[in-house]
Amino acid sequence: MRLALFDLDGTLVDRAAALSATVAGLCRDHGYRPEVAEWLLAELAEHGGRDVLGRLPERFGVTESAEHLWRVYVDRMAASVVCRPAVLESLGRLRERGWSVGVVTNGSSDLQRAKIRSAGLADLVDGIAASGDIDVRKPDARLFELAAARCGTQLTAGDWMTGDDPVKDIAGGRGAGLRAIWVRGRAWPDGLDVPHHSVADVVEAVDHLLERSGG
Repeated sequence: MRLALFDLDGTLVDRAAALSATVAGLCRDHGYRPEVAEWLLAELAEHGGRDVLGRLPERFGVTESAEHLWRVYVDRMAASVVCRPAVLESLGRLRERGWSVGVVTNGSSDLQRAKIRSAGLADLVDGIAASGDIDVRKPDARLFELAAARCGTQLTAGDWMTGDDPVKDIAGGRGAGLRAIWVRGRAWPDGLDVPHHSVADVVEAVDHLLERSGG
């Protein structure tokens, strides 16, 4: 079985656009001041959210509970996240050619799975490993191993990881023994080993996998 693992945020879906829409809507509905929205966008840029939202009552004196804010955040993120039709189609082609498809993602289990369902990815993915499942985050190899297990297999030298983060996805994937495809966008850190391949978007990554496998 050939295994292709993919990052979720910034790779399969546009997290940045969903986050902007979510924060704007949450703050508008609750009547929060502009500085609350600015702080949330900055704090949530690279983090999952539950701990950040939990600091809102103390930092800004909001009256809503942290649990309420988290439920609203999850619902709004799921409603706002989008996976392009071309990406969905490409994953479908990959599975038709005999590949197993997994998602390995940092973030809370409920949030990441809600986004996967809402974006239309659930039926195209064989297994999901979110860092919230076992409190281990990329680039830790154990999260990649969990993703493979949930796809019904084990990591092998012929498997691939595709993602946009040079450290978490590419170095992490390589550390787990995977070949790595980088979705360009972030700056590449000095001294980090280059990926096996780089692409403009995930559709190109799937095309590369199919070409290499004769698909």
